[in-house]
Amino acid sequence: MRPRLVLLSARLLDPATGAFLPETALAVSEDGRIAALGDDRAIRALVGPSTTVIDLKGAVVTPGLVDGHIHPVSGAELTQGLDLSGCADLAAVREALAREVRTLAPGAWLHAWGLDPNVFGDRPVESAALAPVLDGIPALLLLFDAHSMLASPRALELAGVAGPRTFAQAAEVVCDDAGRPTGLLLEDAACELVERAAPRPTRSERRDQLAAVLRKMAATGLTGGHAMDANGDSLDLYAELDAAGELPLRLRVAPWCQPGTDDDALRALIEQQGTGGRLWRTAGVKLFMDGTIDNGTAWLERPDCHGESTHAFWPDPAAYTQVIGELHRAGIPTATHAIGDAAVRHALDAVEKARTAGAGPVRHRIEHIETVPDDTVRRFAELDVIASMQPTHCCDFTRADHTDNWSRRLGEERAGRAWRCRDLWDAGTTVVLGSDWPIAPYPPLTVMAGARHRRPTRDLTQPAHGAGQALTALEALQAVTVNAAYAAGEERAAGRLAVGHRADLTAFADSPLTTPAADLAGLPVVLTVLDGRPTHRAASL
Repeated sequence: MRPRLVLLSARLLDPATGAFLPETALAVSEDGRIAALGDDRAIRALVGPSTTVIDLKGAVVTPGLVDGHIHPVSGAELTQGLDLSGCADLAAVREALAREVRTLAPGAWLHAWGLDPNVFGDRPVESAALAPVLDGIPALLLLFDAHSMLASPRALELAGVAGPRTFAQAAEVVCDDAGRPTGLLLEDAACELVERAAPRPTRSERRDQLAAVLRKMAATGLTGGHAMDANGDSLDLYAELDAAGELPLRLRVAPWCQPGTDDDALRALIEQQGTGGRLWRTAGVKLFMDGTIDNGTAWLERPDCHGESTHAFWPDPAAYTQVIGELHRAGIPTATHAIGDAAVRHALDAVEKARTAGAGPVRHRIEHIETVPDDTVRRFAELDVIASMQPTHCCDFTRADHTDNWSRRLGEERAGRAWRCRDLWDAGTTVVLGSDWPIAPYPPLTVMAGARHRRPTRDLTQPAHGAGQALTALEALQAVTVNAAYAAGEERAAGRLAVGHRADLTAFADSPLTTPAADLAGLPVVLTVLDGRPTHRAASL
């Protein structure tokens, strides 16, 4: 059978070694696998009448880049409003909001995202700081961490939120001394109180938004993502796009297991594993051990400077440990959101306890790992727990001089342990990189660059936050190819340029290994291939 796709005049880069393969061309079979590697003449001889032939003109080809932590469906919806991520101070936020207000129809809601709490400086994060810009306007402003938002007084009024609430999980309607909401809502349960009062896009609009975002992701070189939620109708949307041939990323989806999950719900999560379509499947379970440092909901071994971040997301952490054990016995990998040192330690303890109870090897992972002490670092490799990290969070939301909100909350000692990518790698841990989009931009070259330079993306002249924790160019590439495949249990099918492996491929104008870190984000992606079919092709090809 003739190949589906042939790529010629390529420089084939092996991420396992960092060396170029001797071959210059490859052929892809109809089932979306690499069928042959060879020189241009040998591979050209395989071409049939229906084969797509692309001359790469010396472009560098790697296995397709995979984002290790991403939220496509929720991100597509959350990023439809005003983007505040470029606002560096309160004046800029007010100006952007004022411009947006002028475009609104009477009574319409204002939605914004990417608000950095650092713009408030020493002031409390509350809606009063944005008055009178939002006077009478129902507005929801998502903070960059997506674990908290600011609701305007009018939005709170329409939602009927006039005071504190009690939740079954860690969440809070922040109130002043008189019991009046300040507008700050912490964690999903609190945010949803007001979100329910706002108009929702139609399903058709949401489908189109998702498809458009995924196409943009493919254009940045992404061929896959580990989607860390299956909320609402996410799986139905993936299935619909997959069936229509409009899914340009291969997605591994981990549904959530929340506090209070009963035996029937846990059994349903177990039975759901492996379901999916050609380009997506349910694999693994996502859990939360804490919130975020910036909003005081992380779980730290010592309180932050405000006396906050002292509790786990699970009101009873022992219940989390029990769930990890049950999922482990069922052979199901877990991904635990754990940002603070106490949260990471408890997650590792739970995995260790599960492993001692038997069952075969299961690849558990911990997401984020923003600050941990030395004794915690070594345990990742000892327990074969994957470290899933997002270096652009360190680059863009903290500062080398520790004057940012994250660092000030933690203090010098703990802020000095920021995103210990280097230490975890050197300890023998499998490190996977991702964006956590919509928290940070999804282009994988930006993520890889951040892992190398650890400087603010907007101003690379600024000093690095923890330069000693930087990864090398090869390690950064491995973290989004080889290691991403290992984390998904797919190392025999993905992450390498080898016959029989999936033809999920990314091609660059030059090598990402020799491109300086400061220039890497701008390296042109000339071709993206998923399952043997181009999902992005530069005009130059």
